[in-house]
Amino acid sequence: MLDLDGTDGGGQLVRTALTLSALDGRPFRMANVRGDRPNPGLKRQHLACVDLLAGLVDAEVSGAEVGSETLEFRPGDGFGDTRRDALDDTSPDPTDLEIDVGTAGSVTLVADTVLPLAARLDAPVDARLVGGTDVKWSPPADYLRHVKLPLLEACGLDATVDVGRRGFYPAGGGELSVSVRPSTLSPVEFAQGSAEAPRDTVYAVASESLEDADVADRIAETAVDELRDRGIDRDASATATYVESESPGAVVTIVAEPAAVGGTERTRSRDEPRPRPRAGFAAYGERGVPSEDVAADAVDALERWHGGDAPVDAHLGDQLVVWLALAGGGVRIPRVTDHVRTNVALVRAFGYEVSIDDGPDGSEATLSAPTPSS
Repeated sequence: MLDLDGTDGGGQLVRTALTLSALDGRPFRMANVRGDRPNPGLKRQHLACVDLLAGLVDAEVSGAEVGSETLEFRPGDGFGDTRRDALDDTSPDPTDLEIDVGTAGSVTLVADTVLPLAARLDAPVDARLVGGTDVKWSPPADYLRHVKLPLLEACGLDATVDVGRRGFYPAGGGELSVSVRPSTLSPVEFAQGSAEAPRDTVYAVASESLEDADVADRIAETAVDELRDRGIDRDASATATYVESESPGAVVTIVAEPAAVGGTERTRSRDEPRPRPRAGFAAYGERGVPSEDVAADAVDALERWHGGDAPVDAHLGDQLVVWLALAGGGVRIPRVTDHVRTNVALVRAFGYEVSIDDGPDGSEATLSAPTPSS
């Protein structure tokens, strides 16, 4: 039993521990879950992750209750063995799963727990996740689909994510369908910059109830104007979409593919191209906040990132820690956040050699891990 302390981290530590435990078959006990948060303990979205992984690996679980500050997770006899046993002809197909958070808790974060399992799956896993698809303090659905997933696909991940319905705060009710297939991962390393012009794409989404106010259109138009006026991208494209949802809401995601960034010194074979740099920046609409301000917030974040030369945004840097642990590689990140440090410490507790090479000014740094032997 691996003893872990969740005092200095949030839900990311719970999700990472569940994923690695499911992959390695190693049980863990996490005390002080979200201990430094104003409302410590497990929330519904964390319990959704527990339910999803426990169902896949036939785990014994204790402490899986709202508010619980201690969680124990004991997988079955090993990830591969459990999957093979579950797939015999006499058992109901366990690859079709449905998890309802029951609140507007983020289903994009729930998806993060299952995507890495592709590295050791023996059969596909399909999961329908119900909850918040676009809620604050988590990546929106378009970030997952248009930023993170394309990068991981370039590193060997075979998965798809579809949005059946948008879910905003407070009602949630969104639907995210995640399909994960057995995958052979390649190291997480990014291509050098090129002479191509930068490409920025704006995805603005708002509830149908906000269509008369042209909320999505105003967000999209403002974002494109800001990108042009600030000299970031004079040819940015945008889409404005209105969707059915139980609660009104709006979100903008800007996907950036820069023309020139630095890269790591590692090399691949010529027939194994590195993924292009890619970053995403999002902002959520709130009652009383003009649509133009929502767009400007996302552009502000993109502009700050343009001041450095990291190939990914700060949020993706944190989310790539598990993938580096599984596949190896190296990536420069804009800054070392507390989320990065605690997540790296946790994967190291599971025996993975992920390291942080801090930059000289304490900002940009490099995350790296050795490529696992075949």
